[in-house]
Amino acid sequence: MGVLAFPLFLPLLWRLIVVNASFPTTLEGPFKPVTVPFDNQSYHGNAIDLPDTDPQIQRTVQGFEPEQVSVSLSSDYDSVWISWITGDSQIGDDITPLDPESVYSVVQYGIEGSQMSNEEVGYSLVYNQLYPFEGLQNYTSGIIHHVRLTGLEPSTLYQYQCGDPYISAMSDVFYFRTMPPSSPTNYPHRVAVVGDLGLTYNTSTTFGHLLSNHPDLLVLVGGISYADMYLTNGTGSDCYPCSFDESPIHETYQPRWDYWGRFMQPLVANVPTMLVGGKHEIEPQAEDQIFVSYSSRFAFPSEESGSSSSAYYSFNAGGIHFVILNPYTYYDKSCKASTLLFIIFIFDSYSPGFCISILSIQ
Repeated sequence: MGVLAFPLFLPLLWRLIVVNASFPTTLEGPFKPVTVPFDNQSYHGNAIDLPDTDPQIQRTVQGFEPEQVSVSLSSDYDSVWISWITGDSQIGDDITPLDPESVYSVVQYGIEGSQMSNEEVGYSLVYNQLYPFEGLQNYTSGIIHHVRLTGLEPSTLYQYQCGDPYISAMSDVFYFRTMPPSSPTNYPHRVAVVGDLGLTYNTSTTFGHLLSNHPDLLVLVGGISYADMYLTNGTGSDCYPCSFDESPIHETYQPRWDYWGRFMQPLVANVPTMLVGGKHEIEPQAEDQIFVSYSSRFAFPSEESGSSSSAYYSFNAGGIHFVILNPYTYYDKSCKASTLLFIIFIFDSYSPGFCISILSIQ
């Protein structure tokens, strides 16, 4: 819910920034983006959330068949993460978490056109969103799986399926392309940067625009599902503090995360997607826990990039080094770098520290 305060779609920049292994300075701009034109006719003005009954967000799988599949980058081109969810979530007064050990986390993959003869096994978890107040409904997720694929070739199209082959619960076949080698002369063709995406009818428009432009990488800079614009009973509002000022804690309706994962699967299961947590992902709950859903549902290259938190991490996309900084988490770190294009995201748009910096560092 809510007005989209940050531009829905920052232009797909990189064909313009990178030409023959060189990139212009801001003094030479502005540059006209090379993208499929945005369809203004399908823009709905005020953001209206997709209802719970929309067929695009319904659970269509059975048992432990995978859903909400996504792919994200590790720290460099030779590795990616595959994530998905099995089993159904629960919300209410009496919930019983699923056992993460009850189903395997397996990805079978191979270069497109060949057999998917490679196999990797990962780990699984569930998370709870708990509220220590009478009348508020608690939530427990389905089983969330994360598997890291390693030893991949650069700039190569792979096909994969995920799930548990031992109980015949495997996903459809999806595809992803690895990033080019990490050097100052190699860059992805198109990177899409999206903020405040949410799950509205306008999200459908942005989603279609993204698909039509075939990005190599998607970066979501906060405002992901907007589950925090709802009470635990599913009542939503454009202005949470205006409508729910008597709530003892900032509530969320966690099924909106599941809706979002189903809706976005055709894109994020095939295009590596990286996330930056923002204001709407804080989601406080019992024992002062925050960012639990965000940090559980998605895989981040934190450990690979020397970070101890999903709130800040870095990764390479060809000659671009992305530094992800969450403004709601304390950090104080310096670093040295070789000649790369640095993209620094400090998000979200509601934060005084919000910026996107594009730097060439020697």
